[in-house]
Amino acid sequence: MLKKLRRAGPPLLLLLPSLILVGVFVYGLIGVNFATSVTDNHTAAQATGQEPSVVVWFRNYLDLLGSEAFQHSLVNLVLFTVVFLVGTMVMGFAWAWMLDRPVRGEGFFRSIYLFPMAVSFVASGVVWRWLLNSNQGESASGLNRLFQMIGLDFLQNNWWNNVTFGIVAIAVPAIWQLSGYVMALFLAGFRGIPDELREAARMDGASEWKLYRHVLFPQLSPIALSALIIIGHMSLKSFDLIMSISKPANYQTKVPAVDMYVFKSSFDYANSAAVGAILLIIVALVIVPYLIHSNRSEKR
Repeated sequence: MLKKLRRAGPPLLLLLPSLILVGVFVYGLIGVNFATSVTDNHTAAQATGQEPSVVVWFRNYLDLLGSEAFQHSLVNLVLFTVVFLVGTMVMGFAWAWMLDRPVRGEGFFRSIYLFPMAVSFVASGVVWRWLLNSNQGESASGLNRLFQMIGLDFLQNNWWNNVTFGIVAIAVPAIWQLSGYVMALFLAGFRGIPDELREAARMDGASEWKLYRHVLFPQLSPIALSALIIIGHMSLKSFDLIMSISKPANYQTKVPAVDMYVFKSSFDYANSAAVGAILLIIVALVIVPYLIHSNRSEKR
């Protein structure tokens, strides 16, 4: 037993600073967030300690989930996530499929597709706010102005000011920005498939469709799952892009992360912490099954 402890001692000492930092600044702050979310800390006086806070347990969660405004935020989050996931997966796979075939200037196109990743969400949000401007007619600008110039006036839209699907318009710049990342994942998957598999399938008389369906697609399924998890959890936490394009209190485009910011700005720390906890639970429901699946796959 002592020998095992002596052997484990040096590695533990090396890891100890990281373990302490993660324990304090990740799990410790998560604990503080959950503790704040079960109190009645809704005013500036309570936030500064001038008035005491009382534990109300899960009342904040029930009030939030029963609120029509927060339900609207959750619906927006689902719409944004679905459109974001479908758009990035389709565009990313299409670009990777085109680059996997013999194409001249592949390096140039690959750089063009990956370039949006180098731009921050805030910077791209400022540009897309102008492109998705809702002005029409003589004062039209951005995409509406482009449609007007080429005679496609019927395509003009209110974009993110649309009452029903404003959040879907904001998914467009998100797709533009992260499709290149998904393309890189799929392209790495394509390049990792041995040429012998393709040649063997063609020699057996497989058409291009059957080659992709029965040989290439199964090989790419782990890549697709990883891309779905990564993009999915990023969409659930989306905040800076939405805030850069629309106003913080815009009802059409608000999501739980925006609600959390608005609550905190008004010193409603309890509800802000409760929204953060709900987001953490949603992300965990996506990430934890993936980690369990990956762990089981490694053990096989």
